[in-house]
Amino acid sequence: MAQIESQESQGSCEPPLRPLARSSSLLFIGTDSRGNWVVRDQAGLCGGLFVNRSEALHFAMLENGRRPRAVIMVPGILEFSIGG
Repeated sequence: MAQIESQESQGSCEPPLRPLARSSSLLFIGTDSRGNWVVRDQAGLCGGLFVNRSEALHFAMLENGRRPRAVIMVPGILEFSIGG
């Protein structure tokens, strides 16, 4: 029984937590030109497309350590692009 428990704890499929420095950037939420909900960080390193505002906001809050002041709603078009 002890062997099974130790194997389960070693085989976790959860990704490692991000460093706190990464959570210090602002996250922008808005819609793109096709009406999709977009989340993007200010550095262009993190983000995604979402089916609704609620899912976009949920992702943004998880990514930034649940800091509502670091989430900014963009009134205009916000296109999704990561990196360069």
